[in-house]
Amino acid sequence: MGFLSVLSQAQRWVKERAQPGDIVVDATAGNGSDTLFLSRTVGARGSVYSFDIQAEALENSKARRDADIDPSALSPIYWIHAGHETMESVIDSKHHGRIAAIMFNLGYLPGASPDVITKPPTTLAALDASLRLLRSGGVLTIVVYPGHDGGQEEADAVERWASNVSPSIAQAVTYRFPQKKASPYLIALNRK
Repeated sequence: MGFLSVLSQAQRWVKERAQPGDIVVDATAGNGSDTLFLSRTVGARGSVYSFDIQAEALENSKARRDADIDPSALSPIYWIHAGHETMESVIDSKHHGRIAAIMFNLGYLPGASPDVITKPPTTLAALDASLRLLRSGGVLTIVVYPGHDGGQEEADAVERWASNVSPSIAQAVTYRFPQKKASPYLIALNRK
């Protein structure tokens, strides 16, 4: 039996910290895997904010949610057609400092144009906002994809950012498979 994939490890760390009734964020809705996972994790009493700049991604995510076998167990989901760098202004201020988990799955929308990608300036702004939005004990997961055009630059920027977060604010960790240099890897922070 091998190690968990980076996506499964991100979900594991979130599941250990987010509880039913919590508020959570999918900063990059994509095809909806993390949004659905978060919605199941926090349940009907919780809430999910799901962001994406592409309407197609939000539609894909809604279709995944609608196909769930037990929609009564899912949380309400706020679908936000905007970049993740807007999250601090979009998320209700009563939830600031109370978010249990924020998940990023960077890169581009699978099955769509690889020309529309996440980029360091907006990603770093969103990561800064994430630290302000998380509660004590909350988790931030960032899956980076160095293997596509622009991906290594973004991965390096995120890694530098995480390395520069004061240990008094959050503990940071990297989870990767070193034999596969271009494969995705996970950077996560646990808010103090």
